[in-house]
Amino acid sequence: MPDDAFDEVVTLCSELIAIDSTNTGDPQTLVGEREAAEYVAAKLREVGLEPQIIGEDEKRANVIVRIPGADSDRGGLLVHGHLDVVPAEPAEWSVDPFGGVIKDGYVWGRGAVDMKDMDAMMLAVVRRWAREGIVPPRDMVFAWVADEEHGGIHGAHWLVDNHPDLFEGCTEAVGEVGGFSFTIDEGNRVYPIMTGEKGIRWMKLTATGQPGHGSMIHHDNAVTKLAAAVARIGAHEFPIVWTDTLREFVTGLGKLMGTDLMAVDPQVMIDKLGPLGRIVGATLRNTANPTQLQAGYKANVIPSSATAIIDCRVIPGQEAEFEKQVDELLGPDVTREWVISDIAIESSFDVPLVEAMTAALKAEDDGSHTLPYLMSGGTDAKSFTQLGMKCYGFSPLRLPADLDFASLFHGIDERVPVDALTFGARVLDRFLASS
Repeated sequence: MPDDAFDEVVTLCSELIAIDSTNTGDPQTLVGEREAAEYVAAKLREVGLEPQIIGEDEKRANVIVRIPGADSDRGGLLVHGHLDVVPAEPAEWSVDPFGGVIKDGYVWGRGAVDMKDMDAMMLAVVRRWAREGIVPPRDMVFAWVADEEHGGIHGAHWLVDNHPDLFEGCTEAVGEVGGFSFTIDEGNRVYPIMTGEKGIRWMKLTATGQPGHGSMIHHDNAVTKLAAAVARIGAHEFPIVWTDTLREFVTGLGKLMGTDLMAVDPQVMIDKLGPLGRIVGATLRNTANPTQLQAGYKANVIPSSATAIIDCRVIPGQEAEFEKQVDELLGPDVTREWVISDIAIESSFDVPLVEAMTAALKAEDDGSHTLPYLMSGGTDAKSFTQLGMKCYGFSPLRLPADLDFASLFHGIDERVPVDALTFGARVLDRFLASS
């Protein structure tokens, strides 16, 4: 299919980025996804489709459109992307993060890779189908949702809890963070397919002690106890856990690289993989990273309590073992509670849906290879799993070999190559048309 059939994906991505949909998680400061949702809905109506805009408040909106397929007796496929983005500080960027700037062969701005690139690909594919009367092989639901960057409370979680009928019949789902290329050599590129996600546990630690005057000697100090617990947890290296997904990824990648990566020290392997190593390295073990501290109200008053937040990510099946390990690190007079808890998920790699992804990539890149990987973060897949769907991450991009893609997620000067966008739209179209 000609490139010009998907040229509009670049404009769509640029225009979506230019709509500030910052999600701070704070109702007082978030911008909201309503304008971006209205934009998507308008683009769908432009080609004769009838999308549904739905949300629980005026700032947050989700867009859903169902495309009937040739065989409605088959299980349907959900294709989803989120419209919100994390904040960006303009002074830190070389371009306006909400300008949708196109220069030097890239589309620049907050959301370029997380994930308005995929939003634009989805929109370009659906618009082409509508213009040309293309019918997918089975029913497909396309969803552009809110609030993924703060847990999906007003987006995927809310839709699943309140409007599951919108996804009736869907047995599989495809979303973000998979299908991006990692160059091995000139003739070989690996496109990792996300088949699982670590669980999310945001843990609140509370330390207690004897309050008093800051000028006195205090051996029972809540801040000291908390600081010690946070330091122990933050410095602790949890043991490596070789999941089947990780083993298959490392073994397959090693074969393509002509070496036995399973026989290499894990840290050497991570270093050898460069930017991809940061993604893989975070899935080798459970992690617990301190992110917030709070204590006291005055410089000369020792508080009776102090709190901290720890961002924990847990490998599937490791939940009980992880809690045991954390409890051994807490120390006296420090308690924990989970303030956010979301499941770990896993889906099979050896399925027809992944075969269709692999074939679509091969048609556009003869040097492509696919392997499963476990994602260290979390996506809206965690919500859609609750409806019985098998979930995958496949947002296809053929990237320059020297691009540090991992650093662009939530990073400064986030950007996506123009050629990668058009490539991704072509691959996504081929994949969906054959799945």
